[in-house]
Amino acid sequence: MQKTAKIDSYDLLWKNISELPYFRGFLRSVEGNYYHAIELNEPILDLGCGDGHFSARTFSNKQIIGIDPSFKSLNYAYNYHFYAGLFCTKGNQLPFMNCSYPTVISNSVLEHIPDVDAVINEAFRILKTGGFFIITVPNSNFTDNLSVALWLDKLGLKKFGILYRKLFNWISRHHHPDPSAQWMERLKNAGFRVINHFNYFPPSSLKILEWGHLWGLPSLLNKKVFGRWILFQSMNNIILKAIYDWLNPVFKSDQKSLDGAYSFILAEKI
Repeated sequence: MQKTAKIDSYDLLWKNISELPYFRGFLRSVEGNYYHAIELNEPILDLGCGDGHFSARTFSNKQIIGIDPSFKSLNYAYNYHFYAGLFCTKGNQLPFMNCSYPTVISNSVLEHIPDVDAVINEAFRILKTGGFFIITVPNSNFTDNLSVALWLDKLGLKKFGILYRKLFNWISRHHHPDPSAQWMERLKNAGFRVINHFNYFPPSSLKILEWGHLWGLPSLLNKKVFGRWILFQSMNNIILKAIYDWLNPVFKSDQKSLDGAYSFILAEKI
């Protein structure tokens, strides 16, 4: 008989999968753990905060300012009553003075921006000298290791594999699923010094995310009809608890991997 994992009130995985589609919650909880390992000086700018869920569930007792170009997303972020301030603005036109912040974070945002270099330059401008810019982004392993595309490649249907990869990046709204080396080069060109980086989310975890887009369709329906991804967020939700028991050992395993689909990069303004 499988042992049921224990849930406590500080469980980052549970916080995420009980409020998000499980594949997205799984990824966000892994990323949240990496941020927990770093001492973040305040105030912190959340560049591309979106609906605010990631920061609201990852950080506590932190002074965080959120910016996003979507007013609709900022309305969701406001409802968490978490942020010290919210600004509706683009990342290449930040309404802050030079050297305003000691820390800027941008979690799974930069890959969605066509003119990403302008945003990185703005992050450099508003950071204090010695301040940290911390980003997570998908890298080229994301595209290369999609399981359906690899299966098509093995069958000799490489053209369909290419089409599937393009489709998945289109669904994910990825403009820059670039090699991690290219992301670090962008940061260096803007004047940053990369002081730590690693890839995470190996192919086995990427497969969970990939197929989750299909199996997570009921969550999308819930969101459209009821305004929330998960209707019954209690531990008494048998399906949700089963998903937790399945994902928890994977979540607790080492997600750092050379062929990881995402990159975590910690850069310093020098």
